Amino acid sequence: MAHEIEQFTDGTAAFASANTSAWHKLGTVTDGAMTAEEAMRIASLSGWNVRLLPLTATEITPDGTTPLEVPQHFATARTHPKTGRTQTLGVVGSDYHPVQNEEHAEFLNLLADESGAHFETAGSLKDGRQVFLTMKMPQGLTIGGNDDVDLYIAAFNSHDGGSAFRIVVTPVRVVCANTMRAAIHGARSSFVVRHTAGAKARIAQARSALGLTFRYAEEFDQAAQRMIEAEMTLGELKSVVDELWPVKDNDHARAKTNQRQRWGAISNLFEHADTQAGIRGTRWAGYNALTEYANHVAPARGATDAAKADARAERVISGAANDLMEKAFALTTV
Repeated sequence: MAHEIEQFTDGTAAFASANTSAWHKLGTVTDGAMTAEEAMRIASLSGWNVRLLPLTATEITPDGTTPLEVPQHFATARTHPKTGRTQTLGVVGSDYHPVQNEEHAEFLNLLADESGAHFETAGSLKDGRQVFLTMKMPQGLTIGGNDDVDLYIAAFNSHDGGSAFRIVVTPVRVVCANTMRAAIHGARSSFVVRHTAGAKARIAQARSALGLTFRYAEEFDQAAQRMIEAEMTLGELKSVVDELWPVKDNDHARAKTNQRQRWGAISNLFEHADTQAGIRGTRWAGYNALTEYANHVAPARGATDAAKADARAERVISGAANDLMEKAFALTTV
């Protein structure tokens, strides 16, 4: 699982994290929350001055070489944060307008002032071609007094024309390229801004639109609280499992064996797992048993235990079970 965090020749990396180290162990971990300016400085995102340069091609002829301008296309470039030299990042069309890292941070800073969220991570990927900044919501969702669900606001920008400026609300803490993809895939709410002349105005619109995401957090919290207050029997959980993984009478014996093993694992989590302590016998426990099975227990391909463990980690990071979990939430909520 490649992290794709930008690393420099002086041994540093373009990544900053508040309080907690990332799995790749790169960058700087701060003691406490960061401001936008601190996140930008520590992650080496300041002063890039992303700009457009004329794009030329070179034609080789018997008389030598001839430079040719490529019309309607430009190279995006930045000032390298360590060397100060110009570095090209990508090729874009004539309607492309860069969104500077400072504008990226300014947008989030304004949002943080209103929401009370704090800056959590910041980083550069693919040698400056992509940038991310994330904030942690001011309060995690506490379910049943001891089950916390964190939500993050993450903003992603590209400087190579590969993607738009995107803002998402997600339960994924972004620390690398894999978790960025997982955050986008599992986003509860998102807003996309193209790199055009009116991008700044649309970022302001996104700021207003993302006010709806705070209501999402409240609604999710309320739904989860209802689930923890509602009992769930083993039979009710079995009905949910049968709907999530249907098996017909005429299916092969292997499918029926898988069905029995799956139910054995899920029912064991529901009735005995330490992760269900304090919520056992509730619909919230049923949902958590399904989540734990799908992400951590369900069979994974691999020749060795280590390979299987890597496959399960990839499954969590990639958000492969997200669609299943959304259906599971709908079936277990009240």
